[in-house]
Amino acid sequence: MTERSAGGEATEESTGGEPGDTGGPGTGRRILRGLRRASGLLRWTSLRLRLVVVFALVALTAAVSASGIAYWLNRNTVLERTQNAVLNDFRKALEDSTRSLPLHPRCAELQDAARQMAAGPQDYTVLLIGVDREGKDCAATTNKNLLTLDSVPQSLRTAVDEVRPVDESNRYRHHLYWQRKEVGDAPYLVAGAKVIGGGPTGYMMKSLAAERQDLNSLAWSLGIATALALVGSALLAQAAATTVLRPVQRLGYAARQLGEGRLDTRLRVTGTDELADLSRTFNRTAERLEQRVEELSGREAASRRFVADMSHELRTPLTAITAVSEVLEEESESLDPMIAPAVQLVVSETRRLNDLVENLMEVTRFDAGTARLVLDDVDVADQVTACIDARAWLDAVELDADRGVVARLDPRRLDVILANLIGNALKHGGSPVRVSVRTEEAAGEAAGGRTGATAVTGGPAASDAAGEAEAGAKPEAPERSEEAAGAARPEGGTLVIRVRDHGPGIPEEVLPHVFDRFYKASASRPRSEGSGLGLSIALENAHIHGGEITAANLPEGGAVFTLRLPMDAAPLTGDDRQERGPARAADKGTEDER
Repeated sequence: MTERSAGGEATEESTGGEPGDTGGPGTGRRILRGLRRASGLLRWTSLRLRLVVVFALVALTAAVSASGIAYWLNRNTVLERTQNAVLNDFRKALEDSTRSLPLHPRCAELQDAARQMAAGPQDYTVLLIGVDREGKDCAATTNKNLLTLDSVPQSLRTAVDEVRPVDESNRYRHHLYWQRKEVGDAPYLVAGAKVIGGGPTGYMMKSLAAERQDLNSLAWSLGIATALALVGSALLAQAAATTVLRPVQRLGYAARQLGEGRLDTRLRVTGTDELADLSRTFNRTAERLEQRVEELSGREAASRRFVADMSHELRTPLTAITAVSEVLEEESESLDPMIAPAVQLVVSETRRLNDLVENLMEVTRFDAGTARLVLDDVDVADQVTACIDARAWLDAVELDADRGVVARLDPRRLDVILANLIGNALKHGGSPVRVSVRTEEAAGEAAGGRTGATAVTGGPAASDAAGEAEAGAKPEAPERSEEAAGAARPEGGTLVIRVRDHGPGIPEEVLPHVFDRFYKASASRPRSEGSGLGLSIALENAHIHGGEITAANLPEGGAVFTLRLPMDAAPLTGDDRQERGPARAADKGTEDER
């Protein structure tokens, strides 16, 4: 009995084709860049989406890896089992069939032997090739359309015909070889062997279509399992994200509440994990912050009370001192020339001290939130004219204002704003000082003309003293003419008043501080005629109207202060909008020192 080897050196042609190129280092770098780009994009998404994506990627990677390994193991197992069974059956059938054949069988005998081998349980096609008694080649096949000598791969025929030397490691001169190939779209197993000791050469071809179908079914099953795992991981990620993010969302909401001033905000703490520890830390921080704010509020309230009490206490002696100083001023011409300068100094310093006390009381009212608007219909041109005339500034101020522009404002507070802005320009700017009045529609388009030259921040040089209104000069609103009284007041829009001087401008480092209280632009001149609170009070009066004051420099030189007020401040007369706490006043505290 002849023996044949089922191993062999024949190559295997797999149904999946030749393995592809790995791509080299360049492919790896591209993959890394893609991953970095994807991670960068994830940073801009929500945390919930990132958790879901990460969970899905992990689940997808695990499922694909497990499915791939399972498919590869099952494929090898199925193919090896089928292959071994077919090869063993073919070897045994070849031995049994050729044992009864003569050394040089006839073609008919080879055909019968081929049919006998193909009739086995494995259902494969057989091709037997031999030499008859006359020396002619004879090929017997059970399926001429499928298996002929030409359809057998040349590499397989070469391996089958090869004669191996017999030694201790190789006991047989011929071995059994096999290959996998595709015919059309169907996979086949092709094997061949030569009978040792003389006899025909046998080839067989076995269809692997059933095995491929089983493997395809397995692949579909694994794909469905992977998809289900991906969906399950997304649901799990959603549940995990909800569990993790709910405390984070509560923490974010509490932080926003705390930022809005609700210092009694606290979180309900449950559990002992890191999020619970974070909630406890937030509660401790909020508690300490509340205590600290209460302490600071108490100190600030005490400071305001002190300033208010001090101002009130100073008013009584100041009244007496002011009366005495007025008497001394009236008699200054009859005094000794050596004493007259001292008397003038006492009179001017008394007025300055009186202005300072009045300004401190005004600032205290703003800080305490007790300032109120007393609104009236004001002809803006008449109001500006009355402010300039009451302080004898008519010769130094140019007015560009159309009569009939009526706004509903507080006349007294508007007079304080104008007096401080114009007085500051006259003292520390350069003549002439120009005051222009314009209106803007609610959409921002000019209704009464241009608002003036464009201002820019910064400037080369400027004066360093402060400007404020004349002491005690707060005239009543002028009587309006019939035309002004009958003028229509706009329902919306903005009143824009620009006060421009022709001085050197405001230094860039001073510009952000021109509205700070008691700010001195020059340390070498800590004293000035003003109290250092004029521009601060002007800005607070603008704020209580719902307006704003800005300071800037013009490209052609000089400083410009722009006052913007609503044409109708009536919506701001409610208590919720009228009362402004000390925080706003301190933040927007201003002065006229530049």
